[in-house]
Amino acid sequence: MNIKCIASDLDGTLLPPTKIMPAEIFPLIDEMYRRGIVFTPASGRQLPNLKKLFAPALEKIAIIAENGGLCWHEGKVIYCNPTPADDILYALDIIKREKDLFPLCSGVDCAFYDDGDPEFEEKVALSYSSAKRVDDIESAVRNNTILKISVWDKQPAAEHAAGVLIPAIKGLRTKVSGYDWLDVCTPTANKGEALKALLERIGAARGQCVAFGDHMNDLEMLEASGQAYVTANGFPELKKAIPSIIPSNAESGVIRKIKELL
Repeated sequence: MNIKCIASDLDGTLLPPTKIMPAEIFPLIDEMYRRGIVFTPASGRQLPNLKKLFAPALEKIAIIAENGGLCWHEGKVIYCNPTPADDILYALDIIKREKDLFPLCSGVDCAFYDDGDPEFEEKVALSYSSAKRVDDIESAVRNNTILKISVWDKQPAAEHAAGVLIPAIKGLRTKVSGYDWLDVCTPTANKGEALKALLERIGAARGQCVAFGDHMNDLEMLEASGQAYVTANGFPELKKAIPSIIPSNAESGVIRKIKELL
């Protein structure tokens, strides 16, 4: 198979439990680029943070950020699917009624929040290179292009936030995106749609794409690729849907599989 694109989720997939970028990925990106393969990190993280993580290789990769809210390639955003301001505010109203849930409104270049809980701000700092606390979150939402709401849960999101928010928020996509994060966005925004836009741009067919993931927010991306793999540490429901399993993120499963493919 003539591979033209390799897309990988980060947290829980490419990144080990330490969340430190494997040094081996950069020589592999060089080799993929030499062979005409576009490596594409695909994450719920924001674009500025992903650019920082992959700074040594930005001219050689594409980026899918905000769980498919946008795709960046060759120095510009090539695909963007924002969530309307009224929908964001509707969801915020529901989220803010619940204890231990902290919303972050993710824009193209900056994320906005209005709760100064120290533990929450510490979590934001880990994944967001550009985030701002504001006094008036409604004004921030109406005056900026917002892609999604990332909800941090002091309890595991799959058990708490999902149980509360998925039934309550109507008409929007509400998905667990990690152990303690849940995302709310417009129904048509997902990593799969962003990947399709990238494949069209680079002239690649579905069968020329390989993708890796670990959680349900990766499902559409895996379905949009010709070869799809889930790490052994992945969410059980995802492993049922995508039965091709590779070693866990702690065992460098993605790195090992990319080397095998090359």
